[in-house]
Amino acid sequence: MAPASKPAPASANGRDLRDAVVVLDEPMQMSDRALLLASDINRLMARPSAAGANATEASADTGTGSRIQSVLQRALTLLGTPYRWGGTTTDGFDCSGLVGYVFRTTLGIELPRVSRDMARSGKEVDRASLVPGDLVFFGRRGRVDHVGIYLGEGRFVHAPRTGRDVTVSNLDGYWGAKFLEARRVAGI
Repeated sequence: MAPASKPAPASANGRDLRDAVVVLDEPMQMSDRALLLASDINRLMARPSAAGANATEASADTGTGSRIQSVLQRALTLLGTPYRWGGTTTDGFDCSGLVGYVFRTTLGIELPRVSRDMARSGKEVDRASLVPGDLVFFGRRGRVDHVGIYLGEGRFVHAPRTGRDVTVSNLDGYWGAKFLEARRVAGI
């Protein structure tokens, strides 16, 4: 049986439901949840943030915007891939294995193998200046131990930990408290 839901509000013209929110009365099946997540992600990619729009406009002549879109699309195709410590293939990824795989297979860019070393490459970016495709780094006591790829609108894709799959998370709350720095990959 399909989960019951409250109707989503329509916009002024009665057609545009891109920003509608659905509140569910029952737990959703995983496939339904995945569809809602995919819808959110497609909306993110189609409507860049202000910083992302500026970066895309500034780089339209060089094709950087399409290169970034390719990176984001590739990363999002890996949602649901299991976490595997030391993993660098679609059989399973750790956080740096996921990031390295995406950049290597999409753009041919080789990144250092571990997040700590990735955090020493590329150009440092202020948190307020993040654009899609930037690498976001997390850790404790000033030591980097986790990395993800920024998607825009405060979200990033990453391989979080054992027992979890590649997923999209928000840069606030738990991850906001662990955020250390961000880097822009050279050559993108």
